[in-house]
Amino acid sequence: MTDLAQPSPAPRGLPPRFERPSLGAFAAYIVVALFFAWSLHGTGVSLGDFFGGFPQMGRLIGEMLPPSTARLDAVGRALLETFQMAFVGTVVGVLISVPIAVLATRHLTPHPVFYHSARALISFFRTVPDLVWALLFVVSVGLGPFAGTLAIVVDKIGFCGRFFAEAMEEADRGPQEALSAIGASKLSLVMCAVIPAALPSFINTSLFSLEKATRSSVILGLVGAGGIGIELKVAMDLFNYDEAATIILAIFALVIVVERVSDLLRRRIL
Repeated sequence: MTDLAQPSPAPRGLPPRFERPSLGAFAAYIVVALFFAWSLHGTGVSLGDFFGGFPQMGRLIGEMLPPSTARLDAVGRALLETFQMAFVGTVVGVLISVPIAVLATRHLTPHPVFYHSARALISFFRTVPDLVWALLFVVSVGLGPFAGTLAIVVDKIGFCGRFFAEAMEEADRGPQEALSAIGASKLSLVMCAVIPAALPSFINTSLFSLEKATRSSVILGLVGAGGIGIELKVAMDLFNYDEAATIILAIFALVIVVERVSDLLRRRIL
């Protein structure tokens, strides 16, 4: 009787989890590791200082608790001003970003000069931090929320302009080619084919920008650009840590509310 049992195949070795790097890649890894070690020394990272600072942190938290309720009205007004700065700055920045993004889209721009100019403008607005813009506008228009709002507008142009342009470049070209074939103008092409296709990305980016602007507007107040940041700075400078705790909790509540509403709108619209 013939034995039909087949011998079990020899177990194969597991495939390598990582490919062996080339000599150049290995040298690059070594350079990055050495630079990281050098950067640790340059930034003064110290585990001893970190763990030694725990008692001071505990003392600070102890002085913050319980949070003060003495100036809730002033904190509430400053918090509302902070959100107003973020909301107005985001809306205006998004509206200005759309035409700039059209010029920064390679197949929509009327001339390469406009394309490179728009791209350079967006890169410049993104490169300069919003805190620097706030300082410039404080010098230009004075202290107050208007300077902070202008700083947010410029920051949103740099942020939204880039992502809007990328969304329009990635939009489906089929409807655009169909409209071009029947002689539609460039403006009709943008309004009827490109923007509707990129609109979900526009909405997602705009909502994320509002969240980011809400957090940024707190920092802008530290340089006198309005909002609750100046309240936090004054409380810390005067060592009123219980009042600072109230302000921090108010900022946290505002950010959480904006994020939750943004998530709700994103699920409903997209």
